[in-house]
Amino acid sequence: MNSETEQIHVYGARVHNLKNIDVTIPRDSLTVITGLSGSGKSSLAFDTIFAEGQRRYIETFSAYARGFLGKMERPDVDKITGLSPVISIEQKTTNKNPRSTVGTSTEVYDFLRLLFARAGEAYSY
Repeated sequence: MNSETEQIHVYGARVHNLKNIDVTIPRDSLTVITGLSGSGKSSLAFDTIFAEGQRRYIETFSAYARGFLGKMERPDVDKITGLSPVISIEQKTTNKNPRSTVGTSTEVYDFLRLLFARAGEAYSY
């Protein structure tokens, strides 16, 4: 495989508090985005990568089906390569503090069970 299909490249992301950043993210692996509060983690994950992947996916629908979904705006980014159709499980705040988006291991466990139940291969010995 060439590097274009092995990685997601984001060039010039300027969504919310992202300041013209370039990022390379490996594909086909679980990637965690960490950083200080207000550093743009959610802006990168949800408002840039997820939004563009969902927009590209919806563009493949018929004009009739797209009419029910409405127009999706492009994120403010120069270019994104290596992006496939995307899904987002959930973005929620479990704490009363709106700045806290820390997930517990119990919440992650439920999503991992769902992921492996759908995407995994079952073996019986």
